[in-house]
Amino acid sequence: MNSLLAKVFILFLSFVISSPFAYSQGNLLLTPRRLVMENGKKSGELNVANTGSDSARYVISVVEMRMKVDGTFENITEPDSGQLFASKYLRFFPRSVYLGPNEAQVIKVQLRNVSQMKPGEYRSHIYLRAVPDEKPLGELPEPEDPKAISVKLTAVFGFTIPVIVRIGETSAQVRLSNVSYNVAGDTIPTLEFTMNREGNMSVYGDLFVDHVAHDGIVTNVYIAKGLSVYTPNNKRQIKIHLNKVSNVNFRSGVLKITYTEHDDIKKQLAMTELKLD
Repeated sequence: MNSLLAKVFILFLSFVISSPFAYSQGNLLLTPRRLVMENGKKSGELNVANTGSDSARYVISVVEMRMKVDGTFENITEPDSGQLFASKYLRFFPRSVYLGPNEAQVIKVQLRNVSQMKPGEYRSHIYLRAVPDEKPLGELPEPEDPKAISVKLTAVFGFTIPVIVRIGETSAQVRLSNVSYNVAGDTIPTLEFTMNREGNMSVYGDLFVDHVAHDGIVTNVYIAKGLSVYTPNNKRQIKIHLNKVSNVNFRSGVLKITYTEHDDIKKQLAMTELKLD
């Protein structure tokens, strides 16, 4: 039986590690990176795995977050204008998990009281936090110098996963603007632009930057997967450093910036071009 469980975990782990939808930090592995419930879907699952050699406990809670214009997040307690929290409509279980080495656990998330929700997009974040293994005082080693002050720092790993609920008709459009470019000497080329979002739902996709030479040769010089603009934000400032490629002249040709859906089809959501000469 133990051998069978080990094989199942290895299969699960190989899928999660190779998935672009997985998070990994410390000994905690989590998939997917975001949970979306729409088109009548009322439940979802998160998969948590302990890849370490020691047992660990993880506590699950819900937090509210704001995306800033630079793409970073900060915790909030009250929604911004136009922002809807999903937390009061969510139920998840278990609320804590204890995993031995190479063990995995499924966290179920359910939507409730749907009839009370008005049309729009709701978002809250599930927070998984590793709880340090605190030893009883009697088991702690005695300090060499009883008069010395000792400080113990314990790293605590955790993830926040957005849970997005969409009710009724939702749509969004994206436009790229304010494109600027800088390359001087042997420095890494820098590209800046603004992502403009319109509509009543967030956007989530992949960003591609291609260099198109005068002879038509196309070379990819940057990829960013899972780039989002969450409601109620209507814009996000992007600043990226392009990959220096030996056969690319970053002083001539065209830079083509494309934002696509985050799936296998890669439907284009927005595109713009910048001439370099």
